Amino acid sequence: MSRLQNKVAVITGGTSGIGLATAQRFVAEGAFVYILARRKDELDKTVASLRGNAAGVQGDVSNVEDLERLYTQIAKDGRKLDIVVANVGAVNSVKLEDVTVDSFNHNFDVNTRGVLFTVQKALPLLKDGASVILTGTIASLRGFPGRTAYAASKAALRSYARTWTTELKGRGIRVNVITPGPCDTPLIDAQESSPEAAAAVRAKHAANIPLGRMARPEEIAAAMLFLASDDASFVAGSELLVDGGMCSV
Repeated sequence: MSRLQNKVAVITGGTSGIGLATAQRFVAEGAFVYILARRKDELDKTVASLRGNAAGVQGDVSNVEDLERLYTQIAKDGRKLDIVVANVGAVNSVKLEDVTVDSFNHNFDVNTRGVLFTVQKALPLLKDGASVILTGTIASLRGFPGRTAYAASKAALRSYARTWTTELKGRGIRVNVITPGPCDTPLIDAQESSPEAAAAVRAKHAANIPLGRMARPEEIAAAMLFLASDDASFVAGSELLVDGGMCSV
């Protein structure tokens, strides 16, 4: 399979969960992938596992200097970009009465400001006809307690896709949002106090999804592949729900 043969992609947050599955799928389809991530050990491990088809840059999307370092490295390598996946996200669960300036800023610094500059700084390297994919969340479409700042920060991505598709139409650059439903990733285990608590969270999510289970990261990665590839050559400014029907029925 070679739907991304000889293409070059950037994936932020590509060392675990959806980002890692996307990096693995893109490489399997022929792409070379640059990964930006904060944790050096995980970054090095991921790059090594992709066997010469990836490079890593340690950094945080909320730090513009880190993003500039990423794109400077790509330019030094003599590469242009076909795909940017602004995937990394921050989430905390804080009820309205408990929101602080710091908790609010954490979400918007990563999910809103970080995504904007991830894409803006890529523009000089993006080829005409490139694909930009923003990772959203169904929390921006439904009301979940404790998700005030997180949902609002992610809701901005839908507006980005519309605005940027219009601004970049002269270059044929497609900007789309992929909106996953609950996905079974290691983040669930990291956020819970015990395996039993994590299992309860998974069961709760599954009960709310018409298909009766959470998504696998590989399923979200398959949707990412569609939007990144020429199969989606006439898809622009759109939001693709990959939620097992959770927001549709």
